[in-house]
Amino acid sequence: MFEKAHIGILTVSDRASAGIYEDLSGKAIESTLNDYLVSDWQPVYRLIADERPLIETALRELVDEEKCCLVITTGGTGPALRDVTPEATEAVCDRMMPGFGELMRMESLKYVPTAILSRQTAGLRKQSLIINLPGKPKAIRQCLDAVFPAVPYCIDLMDGPYLDCNPEVISIFRPAS
Repeated sequence: MFEKAHIGILTVSDRASAGIYEDLSGKAIESTLNDYLVSDWQPVYRLIADERPLIETALRELVDEEKCCLVITTGGTGPALRDVTPEATEAVCDRMMPGFGELMRMESLKYVPTAILSRQTAGLRKQSLIINLPGKPKAIRQCLDAVFPAVPYCIDLMDGPYLDCNPEVISIFRPAS
């Protein structure tokens, strides 16, 4: 086990990976986690194109080799033909956690009617939680605000590192012992 919790941040974007524009989505995830977490953590960052084999390989590496307890992806969750992040996630996961996607879509519907087009999901690989987020930085924060209260306890249940959060920023749930 690592001293710091390793958390994977995987941006899936043809244009950002080609250097056409800056990866603001990956930075939004890291910034949000910096706001939430008071325990030591280490981001493990990847930026790749919208290619299913690349996504699957990156997810396996982040969990199996980098020992990330949590992997958060951004991008590739829409209905476009190249949007294959949920399929890649399902392919590498042992079990799926559909409640995450359901809650993220419900939250996003408060802001845009097109949230029903998003295919965010989450799943478990070994002792890691993988969460697929949309690609827009504003939507990333909205979705993480909705689901993150359950994330530290999920990681606890898988014997992962203890993630402590700033209660002034995010109220997480752990049952009373």
